[in-house]
Amino acid sequence: MRKLFLAMVVLGALALPSSALAAPTGEFAKFAKCPVSNATIDACFYSASTSGEVTTGAKTVPIVNSQILQGGLDYLDESFTGRLAFLAASDGNTLPKTPQPVPGGLLGVTAPSWWPSILRDLFNETINNGFTGVTATVELAAPASSIKLNNLAALIQSGTALEMPVKIKLGNPFLGSSCYIGSNSNPIVWKFTTGTTSPPAPNKPITGSPGTLTANEGTTIVRDTGAKLVDNSFAVPGASGCGGFLFSWAVDPFVNSIVGIPSPAGTNTAILVNNIEYADPAAVKASE
Repeated sequence: MRKLFLAMVVLGALALPSSALAAPTGEFAKFAKCPVSNATIDACFYSASTSGEVTTGAKTVPIVNSQILQGGLDYLDESFTGRLAFLAASDGNTLPKTPQPVPGGLLGVTAPSWWPSILRDLFNETINNGFTGVTATVELAAPASSIKLNNLAALIQSGTALEMPVKIKLGNPFLGSSCYIGSNSNPIVWKFTTGTTSPPAPNKPITGSPGTLTANEGTTIVRDTGAKLVDNSFAVPGASGCGGFLFSWAVDPFVNSIVGIPSPAGTNTAILVNNIEYADPAAVKASE
């Protein structure tokens, strides 16, 4: 019986498509989600934001867990304009969900007196049981094709190097599973530059950096180390869906008061320090 089972496992593995078994190896391993089968692809893309911070209203969340952005690139014309079309990761996981701890969380926060008693009791029970921690997770608020990259703008430190619409999910047992700042219909739109920002008041200009370019032997991977992308000119909408369907009418304003949102352009900041890699799709495929 055991031999029959092992034979079935082996036959099942052989029946799988070769693409399901193959994966890039060596220095190309991180490009496992590159959509190499896309006929229009010109480069594989992998970026890790290793540090930085996001300020929305009164709350600043540092990036302590590396945030990945991955997929492919399609050069839109042959001239060196830097314009690129972004292609989704092969499994659709273009911006993997990476929770970042929110400093302070709900520690020391008191339920509003105007809340109904059932909601106050639920909040107090959650807090008393030690569930004070809150995480913030950045998610795409539109398909991956909405991401706009411009390598020339990044290189010369002028204009928008990376634009993407996002929403931020707040995680905590009391806040529920659908507590978001921003939404698909009303996203936060980041327009990052490696140059100097021109924000509305009261924000002051901040300056990014294009990073340092290197390449592997054979130039099949180009690396941009320490690229600093900055934006402090975006607006942030209020929270929605917090506390679930029954209580969002009360919990959304509560979250807004803690975070200090909605907050207009000129009062928010996003800084990402990235290690970015571009790879030749043919080389990625050949490494499998």
